[in-house]
Amino acid sequence: MKIIEIISQSEKPELYEKGTSFMWTDEHISKQLLNIHLNADIDLGSRKKSTIVKTANWILDTQKEKGKLNILDLGCGPGLYAEIFAEKGHCITGVDISKNSIEYAKKSAKDKKFDTNYVNSNYLEINLESDKYDLVVLIYTDLGVLIPSERDKLLKMIYRVLKKGGTFIFDVLKDKDIENKTSPKTWEANNSGFWKESPYLALSESFLYKEEKVILFQHNIIGTAGNIETYRFWTHFFSQNDVCKMLETHNFIDIHFREDILPKGDMWNGDNVIFTMTSK
Repeated sequence: MKIIEIISQSEKPELYEKGTSFMWTDEHISKQLLNIHLNADIDLGSRKKSTIVKTANWILDTQKEKGKLNILDLGCGPGLYAEIFAEKGHCITGVDISKNSIEYAKKSAKDKKFDTNYVNSNYLEINLESDKYDLVVLIYTDLGVLIPSERDKLLKMIYRVLKKGGTFIFDVLKDKDIENKTSPKTWEANNSGFWKESPYLALSESFLYKEEKVILFQHNIIGTAGNIETYRFWTHFFSQNDVCKMLETHNFIDIHFREDILPKGDMWNGDNVIFTMTSK
């Protein structure tokens, strides 16, 4: 094991410097993530089942005057929100980069006889029909994990695929007390676990980029051969004004906010999260 290399990889990187590995398409990690998604009692991977139901019903209530909806669920995971929408008779397209999650969602939809279209793709790269959807949803602060260039690309796509008068609903992390939302350095040694099915050492830490309202959550995973895999998660925090500027740049209108949708809890819940509803 090269100690100097580990030290180098553990230093604070330049803003938006990429890691060496990608979690969502790793065969082992994606299976662990699916299991976490499907645990209805925890707020990891997805929110708790009770919170998901409340959020999905609120989303549909905002659209109840429109009748049957054509809904695009971006980052749909194993279909936890999509199935609630489908149960209410809406037409759903779900997109997710995780093959395991999409395969689970497809099987579940087939078992429940839902006519849902699930697509295994990176939603930054997918080519969807223009002016097709009444509603686009992006839930669990997904927009905030994208770097600005990716965020602009996604918002441009969402605006294009929405029908005129269509609605985009999403949530982001609120920019209050950002300094208190970093996590300390930790280490973990396992024969097998979340990161690998073989022995590994995980060195985790976070870095604050205060001016940009960004926290990097970084994990260096060291395998038995001494190789280092670096996973970096850039997490952005927003004010309502930040969200307005971002959306107005892409011609969205009628911007409304809610900060009371989620129950109180950690930094991913309660009034730490801003839900936004906007239109084309």
